[in-house]
Amino acid sequence: MNGRKAVLLALAVSLVLKFFLFEFMIAQGHSMEPAIKNGAVLVINRLRYGLRLPWRQNYLVRWAKPKEGEVVVFYTPSGELAVKRCSEPVDGGVFFAEGDNRTDSYDSRSYGPVPVDNIVGKVLGY
Repeated sequence: MNGRKAVLLALAVSLVLKFFLFEFMIAQGHSMEPAIKNGAVLVINRLRYGLRLPWRQNYLVRWAKPKEGEVVVFYTPSGELAVKRCSEPVDGGVFFAEGDNRTDSYDSRSYGPVPVDNIVGKVLGY
């Protein structure tokens, strides 16, 4: 394999990993302290709850819903990306999300339940 093919293969593999399997992000804010500190690097499993194309709002196939206590990355009803703990999965495809730092967290207590389709993935490590 020549150098050009190797670079293209590496690029293709990295794009598949980022868009379909894993993603990395940096936590911003204090809403999940003490568990997740501001500036922590988070590893997100994008396949935990189903298969979703990056440009689609909902899952093509969903095989799981978040369980109580799992830390998830999702889009809030206003479209912001958030990291919160699933405090109460609800029938009907929604869940309540709450930050661990209750005094400094904008979460479901403010904006209500979140559709499961808004979930980007589960936080694996921080």
